[in-house]
Amino acid sequence: MTTKDGITFIQQSENRNLEPSAEGLGLPQPPLELPFDNSKPIIKLPPVEDLSIPKTDFLTAVEQRLTLRRYREDPLSLPELTYLLWCTQGVKRVTARPVTMRTVPSGGARHPFETYLVISRVTGLEPGLYRYLAIDHSLLQLECGSQFAERISEACLKQQHIRDCPVSFWWCAVPDRSTWRYSTRGYRYMLLDAGHICQNLYLSADVIDCGVCAIGSFDDTALNGFWGLDGINQFMIYGASLGKKPADVNKG
Repeated sequence: MTTKDGITFIQQSENRNLEPSAEGLGLPQPPLELPFDNSKPIIKLPPVEDLSIPKTDFLTAVEQRLTLRRYREDPLSLPELTYLLWCTQGVKRVTARPVTMRTVPSGGARHPFETYLVISRVTGLEPGLYRYLAIDHSLLQLECGSQFAERISEACLKQQHIRDCPVSFWWCAVPDRSTWRYSTRGYRYMLLDAGHICQNLYLSADVIDCGVCAIGSFDDTALNGFWGLDGINQFMIYGASLGKKPADVNKG
């Protein structure tokens, strides 16, 4: 996208230039969650209230937040992964409207994301591809195999930390959820919402001695193709690698 194209988008998504929204036209809202193949294995995650996570004060988490591209070989535990998923997209309740009220803010509570995972080293889970079913607080096992970290690293311009990390998070945008209410301006809100999610990942990761590297540099066609997305109705908008901090990071 050229600078001119970016400015055009900002201008065309000003409120005075918006097309009528689908909500304004009386069309039904999109589903709160994408459908899924329930014949695939579903792993029920531990209840959040049962997790034993160290306590930290907010200022410490903010001050210790850093981008980290190298990690220990140690795996994450399933409770640790559960905690990270809850902090980034956990559903606290579904209202009568209906909308999902989550652990992160979203314009109009539209929450236009699905969370996908490439898991290499999480205790109790086979390596492979997963999707977080946020409403049911479960993991959907999409495919098993140890080759996916290498393949997704290739789609992200060979970034080594994506290949080496125990788990990488991938946020798929479902634009209809936002544009249904906000028309073209919904695309602005999706970009803001993605930032909210990833910042929560950074801060919650520090509590369990993990580091994160946000990922915005990738071949869009290759990354969407990896996940089987059409690039229009669903597309990857952001990602992050995550793993345990090396010992030397915590010194000084």
